[in-house]
Amino acid sequence: MGAIQAQEYRLMRWGVAMRTKKPSAKAFKKAYDSGQIIRLHLLRGTWQLVSAEDYWPLLELCSAKALAVIRGWMRSNNISLPEEEVTEIREILVRTAAEKGSATKEDFVQALAEKDIQMDEHRLSYHLRYAELSGTLCSGDLLPMKATYALAADKVKNRIKMDRDATLAMLARKYFRSRQPATLEDFVWWSGLNINDCRRGIELLGDYLHVETCHGASLQKHREFYFTADCRTRGFRKGRYLLIPPYDEYLIGYKSRDIVLSPDFSHKAHNNSGNFLPVVAHDGVICGNWSPFGKDCQAAFFMGEHDTDLWEEWTRYKKFQEK
Repeated sequence: MGAIQAQEYRLMRWGVAMRTKKPSAKAFKKAYDSGQIIRLHLLRGTWQLVSAEDYWPLLELCSAKALAVIRGWMRSNNISLPEEEVTEIREILVRTAAEKGSATKEDFVQALAEKDIQMDEHRLSYHLRYAELSGTLCSGDLLPMKATYALAADKVKNRIKMDRDATLAMLARKYFRSRQPATLEDFVWWSGLNINDCRRGIELLGDYLHVETCHGASLQKHREFYFTADCRTRGFRKGRYLLIPPYDEYLIGYKSRDIVLSPDFSHKAHNNSGNFLPVVAHDGVICGNWSPFGKDCQAAFFMGEHDTDLWEEWTRYKKFQEK
């Protein structure tokens, strides 16, 4: 999929596992701890999961735009990081991660305190993002509740090199294969790249992508959707319910979400500040909310009539946690 949103540390695991044939929390942890799956701030300056093979190429392609976004956030919060401070703090972060193997924020705070440096969590988070986007730090081992950081050079040792065009083509291919039908505007939003880069990525794929203009009652205007040459048209199971975690690619992977989420109920799935909620989909349409951390399945529907208890999908979710 190129990258998967990973804002919610606990539920990002279900976001990956629900797309596998045999969902397993242990399998996810093994892949995460071994460095097959990497978590960092990347597209749009937000948390993402990427594969180890894509890590270095995507970092080189996307880091400049992500840094620009983060610096914009810093200006709005009246925060600036002088170069001398970045260098000093970076050295402490690197030394701590090297010593710990997988360091938590608390480890970094303690290491800074030992150097008589007091820093609030907000400022430290920007230093960590700088370190991620420079290819210095990435995710460490997976803990139940707390994120950890490791040296990227140790975690992702195979430093794959790709030229810019090759990376653009790779990202465009993965995006449209996994999220089709999707528009150019969707790709621009999701990737955080400028529109010229996104058009270039599409152009590089040549005949692999084709365009269809779609319209209908659910669309506010005519749109041009891209499909891949190997588009899968079978395999959807009618009547299927999905328990979708917050910040999932099912919604956040698109700029326009009205095809699966009625604008009348968009506030049930996300707010204007970018906070996303767990949602239920039925036959592909978002129709309710659910509670991931309860002992029993709890769901509230805001669209359509539903007489199911979601037992099948809830059982799949609970088994994932056990395996």
